[in-house]
Amino acid sequence: MKMLITGANGQLGSEIVRQATDMGYDLLGVDLPEHDITQPETVNRLIQDYGPSLVLNAAAFTQVDLAESQEKLAWAVNADAALNLALACSGQDIPLIHISTDFVFDGKKKTPYLESDPVAPLSVYGKSKAAGDDHIRDNLENHVIVRTSWLYGVQGNNFVKTMIRLASERETLNVVADQFGCPTTAADLANALLTISRAIFSSPDIRWGTYHYCGQGIVSWHQFAQAIIDMAKKYRDLKANQVNPIPTSAYPTPAIRPAYSAMNCDRILKQFGVHQHPWKDSLKQTIHQMLTGS
Repeated sequence: MKMLITGANGQLGSEIVRQATDMGYDLLGVDLPEHDITQPETVNRLIQDYGPSLVLNAAAFTQVDLAESQEKLAWAVNADAALNLALACSGQDIPLIHISTDFVFDGKKKTPYLESDPVAPLSVYGKSKAAGDDHIRDNLENHVIVRTSWLYGVQGNNFVKTMIRLASERETLNVVADQFGCPTTAADLANALLTISRAIFSSPDIRWGTYHYCGQGIVSWHQFAQAIIDMAKKYRDLKANQVNPIPTSAYPTPAIRPAYSAMNCDRILKQFGVHQHPWKDSLKQTIHQMLTGS
C-alpha cells in the first residue's frame, strides 16, 4: 500500500512521515515549494505519477492571526487545496484522510463538541477550514476528516515553544484564562491517523465521515502555560516565576477564537479503537524530547 502525505515538512506532517517510515510504510511526502497543492494540475500529476492507495492531507495555513490579513492565501491552502485533492482522489477512487480543526466551532457550547454539532467559525482560518471540509464531503465519498485542537509538537512553531522562550526572557507572563480546549501533540495525532490508515487498508467496513481527536482533559491557555513552564524548569533555568491569568479582552488578537472548543472523541474510539492520551502525560514527553533531543 502506498501513502501520499501532503504538508510533509510541517509540524504534523513531519511526525506522520517519521512514524510511518518507522512502521515500514511505502510513502511519498510532499510539500512546498516543489509541490503546490493549491494548483489542480500539481495534485493531478502527483496522483497519477505516484499512484497512492491513500492520501493523507496534513497541509494547512495554520497561522490563525495572519490568516486575517492573508485571506486569499488561507483560502487557497485550506479550501482550494482540499477541493483539488478531493476531486483527484474521486477520479481515481482513492480514500483521503484530511485534518480539520476545533476552530470551525463558535465556542458557545458548554460541553464537548460532537461531530454532529453545527459549525459556525469566527475567523478566516476557521471559515477556510470549514469550507475545505465541505469540499471533501461534497466531492469524495471515501474520506475521513479528523478535527483536532491546540496542536503542538517537537517540530515547527507552537504555543509550547513560545511559552518556553518567553519564560526564559521574562519574569512574569500574562496568559488568557477564559479560553478552554484540549491540547494535542503531533505525535499522538500522527499515531491516531496512522491507526485509521491501517484500518482503511485492512477493513472493508469503514464508516467514512468526520471524527474528533484531541488530548484528554480540558484546560485554559493559562493552565496549559503554567504546566509547560513547570515541566520545562526541570530541564532549564527559566526567569519566569509568575504566570498571571488574564481575560481575552486584555489580549486582543486579529482573529477571534472560540472561548470553548473541547471535543468529544467517543466516535473515533468506537470506530477505530483510537484512545486519547492525558494531555499532561503527552506534554511531559514532548517537552522532554524538545529540551533533551531524545
